[in-house]
Amino acid sequence: MGELMRQYWLPAAASYELVAGGAPIRLLLLGEKLIGFRDPSGKLGVMDHRCPHRCASLFYGRNEVGGIRCAYHGWKFDVDGRCLEMPNVPPEYDYRDKIKATSYQVAERNGLIWVYMGPRAQPPALPALEPALLPQQELMTFFCQRECNWLQGLEGDIDTSHFGFLHAGSINADDIPDGNMARHALVNRAPSLSVATTDWGTLYGARRISDGRIYWRFAPFAFPFWTMPPEGDFDQHLIVRAWVPMDDTHTMFVPLSWKGNAPRPRELRNGEIPAGYSFGMEFQPNTTDWYGRWRLAQNDSNDYRIDREVQRTRSFTGIDGIHVQDQGITESMGPIVDHDHEHLGHSDMMVIQTRRRLIHAALDFKERGVIPPGVDNPEVYLQAHAGDFLIDEEKDFLAAYKTQPRTRDDPDGRIHRPGRQADEVKVAAAAK
Repeated sequence: MGELMRQYWLPAAASYELVAGGAPIRLLLLGEKLIGFRDPSGKLGVMDHRCPHRCASLFYGRNEVGGIRCAYHGWKFDVDGRCLEMPNVPPEYDYRDKIKATSYQVAERNGLIWVYMGPRAQPPALPALEPALLPQQELMTFFCQRECNWLQGLEGDIDTSHFGFLHAGSINADDIPDGNMARHALVNRAPSLSVATTDWGTLYGARRISDGRIYWRFAPFAFPFWTMPPEGDFDQHLIVRAWVPMDDTHTMFVPLSWKGNAPRPRELRNGEIPAGYSFGMEFQPNTTDWYGRWRLAQNDSNDYRIDREVQRTRSFTGIDGIHVQDQGITESMGPIVDHDHEHLGHSDMMVIQTRRRLIHAALDFKERGVIPPGVDNPEVYLQAHAGDFLIDEEKDFLAAYKTQPRTRDDPDGRIHRPGRQADEVKVAAAAK
């Protein structure tokens, strides 16, 4: 699976985390200890933290014009890992042309720094995920570390029935005002699921009958670690979330969403906001250690600040915050969940199918060299979409997904659609 992951671009850091001429930062990606830095001219470098000379950490290096200089013996490397200077070696013994630090290709788009750790000299195009193609002023993103395996974090995003319990188990559907689509997800907390294998990964449709109409929630998984949660109007919902493996037991969660997404109202009919139904997160101060970035203040050490009295009287979990509830539960499974103790059923169909899809893709790549989905056909991601809607006519779930409009008509009759960056669309079109 690690080799499969290396075929893709990985979102690794926020642009503002690397300052031109500033201190390098420690990055942990796919189990590798790396440093990221931006040299004084603005060029980005991501490389093995070990100096090729004596393996001293380049985290302690000097960020200088042209590259980073090891603090141990002064060897200097540019952002591509080429050795520029060996100042402790007499000129007649200099062999800088034979030395190269392990470095990876880097791209920057819309406030995100992406890293390609694969073998290609010419990397594939960046993924054509709809939110990632928005102009930077229309994009919202952040980072949050989760202390568990990437897949069990991801699986929480494709498990649709947990919403009616973990997040909204104490809310009565009749207490949600008419017009708020969240109401329909609570009318029936055991939806009928349909799941399909797709060109980009997998897709589920959760079907309920509500107020005499058919309520659908659709959400995809896209290779290698992307999800799109369905909590939003299908015709204008643009969001994607990455579950980037730092190592086997730590994950960096990176959501990208359109600022124009209309948030669902949280108020009940009585005007109150349900206990625990907040969206903010409190972070610990970042530190410079390998796991020091973007850690929550609510964590395992303080039981995610669970309030048992609130849980007994007002909230299903007693934990404040939608994301924190997800994080606490998935981390409670252990660093790597022991699947021998699971008993999966109909509500887990999307989890089951996604595991199979990942395993088959990894084996196909390993045994037959089949390039995994989305690497050489990034335009396929543009077919993946999430959201919910109500319809009157019974349809097959794939027909409902394919025929539901993904745009909204403006009052003057024009179609409104958040703009994609033209150059990235051309890249996607060329890949066809």
